[in-house]
Amino acid sequence: MMLELHAVSLALAGKVLLHPFSLDVAAGDIVTVMGPSGSGKSSLLALIGGDLPIAFQSSGDVTLDGRSLLHKPPEARRVGRLFQDDLLFPHLTVGENLLFAVPGFPKAERKAMMMTALQRAELTGFANRPPHTLSGGQRQRVALMRALLAKPSAILLDEPFTKLDTPLRVQMRDYVFAHVRERGIPALLVTHDRADAPRDGRVLEISGDGVLRDV
Repeated sequence: MMLELHAVSLALAGKVLLHPFSLDVAAGDIVTVMGPSGSGKSSLLALIGGDLPIAFQSSGDVTLDGRSLLHKPPEARRVGRLFQDDLLFPHLTVGENLLFAVPGFPKAERKAMMMTALQRAELTGFANRPPHTLSGGQRQRVALMRALLAKPSAILLDEPFTKLDTPLRVQMRDYVFAHVRERGIPALLVTHDRADAPRDGRVLEISGDGVLRDV
């Protein structure tokens, strides 16, 4: 599985945010894109995920396993997302949040998938808990498992560690990276903090002139 960006560019109101660039992200690789606020990092993920606001102009193509994504609706792209806010549904229990990711399966199979996800998140016994009773790290683990239950072919990490304190940030970062690599999913991480990047991964930075460079 390969996520490929071909001569992709981004602009807003006539201002170029990203000059055309190409990038390949292989299965299990985590490529980091850095840059200050407003540099186009999250907009790049929105383009890939399918929710880029219409005010933006873009060019180029994005393919996943050789299939173009840009003309597909978000739900058909098989691209998972993890944000700095966990975005769990507050009116659903932890278990129901996980079940939301696997509609259409038989009831017993859905429950088994949910229980396995809780076990892997080290949250066995939390199925009936409301999300607000969980710690920040626990909520992020549930959000990750919900994203992975949908069996994405790629995953976008939009500063998911920003709101965590330092010890929890390190723990959650290692946890997310381990699961991404284990599943063999190409991942694109955007952050403003170099410490969030995997030590053995490729790191690129958006410069002030909208050029994406290796750092």
